Amino acid sequence: MTHPLLTALAQARLRDAPMFAKWCELNGVTACPATPASVARFVTDCASLGMNRLWPAVQDISRMHVSLGLADPTLGGSAATAMNVIAAIPPPRSWPERFKLRFAELPHDIQLHLASHEAQRERALRRAQNDAASARQKLAACEAQTKDEKVSGNETTAHDNA
Repeated sequence: MTHPLLTALAQARLRDAPMFAKWCELNGVTACPATPASVARFVTDCASLGMNRLWPAVQDISRMHVSLGLADPTLGGSAATAMNVIAAIPPPRSWPERFKLRFAELPHDIQLHLASHEAQRERALRRAQNDAASARQKLAACEAQTKDEKVSGNETTAHDNA
């Protein structure tokens, strides 16, 4: 007779993370509880699947562990770094250099959120800069027109008085 916890772990593994469970069986690695190093190896080995298929598989690993009350091996460290290598999401340009180095350690979904937020921020900043430049051009044109009208008006007045 097997221990009920082992039975529950086996069922959860097959139900919640089938891709990872199959990879673990092929590579002689324990799927649950998994180590961050084994998740990183899984991510590296399955990189050819692309992020659209790989990220849901990593989320399945996370859910499987969390649902059983185990530590999530996908958060930070080597697993997040392996995902970052494949996703190649650059750190936000507005971040100080010391924080850019830590960006690779963040979970993929957080990186996506921050990158999206940074892109929106940069678009808004460019739009504001373009609006400011346009306003400066209009102001300069208005000032030039006002100056021309004053000069033209003064010459006409001076010419009429003579």
